[in-house]
Amino acid sequence: MADNPDYGTLYLIPSLLGDTEPLEVLPMKVKKVIDQTQHFIVENEKSARSFIKKVTPSKSQPQLILSVLNKYTEEIEYEGMLEPCLLGHDVGIISEAGVPCLADPGSEIVNLAHKKGVNVVPLSGPSSILMGLIASGLNGQKFTFNGYLPIESAKRKKMLISLEKLSLKGSTQIFMETPYRNAKLLEDVLAACDRNTRLCVATDISLQTEMIKTKTISEWKKNPPELHKRPTIFLISAS
Repeated sequence: MADNPDYGTLYLIPSLLGDTEPLEVLPMKVKKVIDQTQHFIVENEKSARSFIKKVTPSKSQPQLILSVLNKYTEEIEYEGMLEPCLLGHDVGIISEAGVPCLADPGSEIVNLAHKKGVNVVPLSGPSSILMGLIASGLNGQKFTFNGYLPIESAKRKKMLISLEKLSLKGSTQIFMETPYRNAKLLEDVLAACDRNTRLCVATDISLQTEMIKTKTISEWKKNPPELHKRPTIFLISAS
């Protein structure tokens, strides 16, 4: 329960991972919360409005009150974004893809909500990181999400070797890249990692074109996948 029952609730709302029908991958609870909420914190206003319209076509767009939270947002703006909750209104944080706060903005607002005594409710939905992990066949009891690796190839290969060593202790190492740089990342993974290391490539998760496969590095080298501009999660585990 929130410290103050007069406060609204901060909902963490998952979004789609691609062009799919919302209720094929989202629980009805998500639709109900969007139906009843007018205040949203989003990463991109245009795509957030499109998502809301897709989930609840009858919802009035002009009545929506959206605050933008991205890498350009100043810390001084956080208080204003949470203010509606303190006035008794529910607020939803909508991820750009998947769930908020996991490889997406939002944790700063959630942290502030806890400090203010605002109730935080996470809603279930598609997460490429978790879905890729559970479908990989790699260790789901111990894992680390490393986010984006260095862009420069030499630094990235050095990082990959370090992650591979960490995975020898039984910890699955997860990382990602901007879709248009996937091919280069895969090239570096295949070059830097041991031939017996297992690599899971999880691409287009939840979409019609979904591909999730785990093979050794030597097996992937024989037939590397085409990943250009396709959202992908990479997972490695050394033998």
